[in-house]
Amino acid sequence: MTTLSTPNEPAVLERRLTAADRCDACGAQAYIIAVVNGSELLYCAHHGRKFEEKLRAVATSWHDESDRLHETND
Repeated sequence: MTTLSTPNEPAVLERRLTAADRCDACGAQAYIIAVVNGSELLYCAHHGRKFEEKLRAVATSWHDESDRLHETND
């Protein structure tokens, strides 16, 4: 999990994303939150990666839980 925050703004999340959190681009399960102009944008791993370069340039926070896609429940 990666959270990026600025000195003027605390880390974006104190909760874990759930299956109820949906991608703003396609409606799939969200694994990434970008905070831009005080608003949360939710993205699936695919769209998060697609928009990451541009979003990170303007986001005050970036929270990525896409590593959960590779977890196993042994």
